[in-house]
Amino acid sequence: MNLKKHGQIAYRTARLIVVCVVGATLMLAGIVMLVTPGPGWGAIAGALAVLSIEFAWARRWLQEVKKRGKQAVDMVRNRNGKDRPS
Repeated sequence: MNLKKHGQIAYRTARLIVVCVVGATLMLAGIVMLVTPGPGWGAIAGALAVLSIEFAWARRWLQEVKKRGKQAVDMVRNRNGKDRPS
């Protein structure tokens, strides 16, 4: 194999390692923040966004988190709109 091919393999491997370490760290921090003060769900969504760079399962989970987040926001907006006195 030539040097260029080795460089590409090293780059892909390094990128995978960095994505895994950063994503896992954010995920663990998000899980901890679910029971301690902090934006736990935001960190988990961020972790999925980072992991989705390399993994299809993370892309699917991120889409589900986005969908449920939008549903929650819509529910709060609708409830607040109905509860307001005229």
